[in-house]
Amino acid sequence: MSMGASAGASTALLTDMYEYTMLDAALQDGTAERHCVFEVFTRRLPQGRRYGVVAGTGRLMEAVRDFRPSASDIQFLADRHIVSEPTLHWLENYRFSGRIRGYREGETFFPNSPILQVEGSFAECTLLETLILSILNYDSAVASAASRMVSAANGRPCMDMGARRANEWAAVSAARAAIVGGFQGTSNLQAAKLYDLPAIGTAAHCFTLLHDSERDAFVSQIQAFGKNTTLLTDTYSIEDAVKTAVEVAGPDLGGVRIDSGDLASLAQRVRNQLDELGAHQASITVTNDLDEYAIASLQTAPVDSYGVGTQLVTGSGAPTCSMVYKLVEREGADGSMVPVAKRSKNKATVPGRKEAFRSYEYNLASAEHVISGSAQALAAFQAPEDWRDLLVSYMENGEANPEFLGADGLMRARDHRAKSLAELPIAAMSLLSGEPVIPTQEQLL
Repeated sequence: MSMGASAGASTALLTDMYEYTMLDAALQDGTAERHCVFEVFTRRLPQGRRYGVVAGTGRLMEAVRDFRPSASDIQFLADRHIVSEPTLHWLENYRFSGRIRGYREGETFFPNSPILQVEGSFAECTLLETLILSILNYDSAVASAASRMVSAANGRPCMDMGARRANEWAAVSAARAAIVGGFQGTSNLQAAKLYDLPAIGTAAHCFTLLHDSERDAFVSQIQAFGKNTTLLTDTYSIEDAVKTAVEVAGPDLGGVRIDSGDLASLAQRVRNQLDELGAHQASITVTNDLDEYAIASLQTAPVDSYGVGTQLVTGSGAPTCSMVYKLVEREGADGSMVPVAKRSKNKATVPGRKEAFRSYEYNLASAEHVISGSAQALAAFQAPEDWRDLLVSYMENGEANPEFLGADGLMRARDHRAKSLAELPIAAMSLLSGEPVIPTQEQLL
């Protein structure tokens, strides 16, 4: 489902104006139907990061499918005089009918990895630029941060609690991207509904403050949800709250949550107190502005799960992947395909469409190989047997591959992230600042 809209609602204005003005000019000068290849890549990873995680591609395919200007969209373009009358008529029948290939959702990526390749007429492809980048940049930033947090958690579950720290629909996208990154649930009910995710949450501090005593609040919560619920213990005194929680629920108390203070020492004290009171099975969840570094610092603490908010939905300091959408090949006046590239200082691009592979030594990834050239040259290229082809087909003739869509596609992306990360050298899991964990080697055929 497209962000912020009901299923099937148009996404055609989730774009920048110049996509439409370029379309208008190209239709007028006769270049709009030239066959083109656009590619998405990032020139560099966020400072010190070892890898990135592709996310958002599954929901992007749904957004591309729904990119059909509605009557009100077209009327808006007419009222603002953004495009000419012939272009308005052309837009009435717009539907992307081209081809999209790219890195599988959940795949790890590196500088200059051709994350997405969009092929079709210039008119069809140029309109999609902003939509593609807005989805892939944000979702991949969240999934990349989530993956680092999951590694730091070392097997303990991480849960998304970031909805109140983001735009309301960005929160839904973040919850989905967090799952790609290895998170196991979300507090966001819209995301849980759309993608069939486990939903988590019990009560906030206001629920305790509402009641005449903390005991009354705990009694109410347990009566409503049973002894297996999780009680928030830091509204007043954590030690008193834990004692009251076990008195009210008994040794079958489900768990407690700590949302402030020195989480490591508090978790240790609470674990010892719970055990002394006989609540050996009660779990401890910690929240409170966690990021991957805070989670890593808690590895030796008796914590059972982590709830992550602000740092998750903001990419833990890297809220975008700085991906770009560039034309790399286009049809010339004589009908032949011509590689094209920018030569701008510090923004030069590599001409020609790409293929991408990953090579391995001793079952560990050793390099990313980006091969560029004409369609004929790439078709004739024989990759070594031990190289893994990184590109999959997302859309052919404008029809999305159902394998990558919906809740099932999301779970496949989550599983693929774990598999892809496990193939990287162990330095990928390091939180120390460093270079990409494998090099990208580019070859022009």
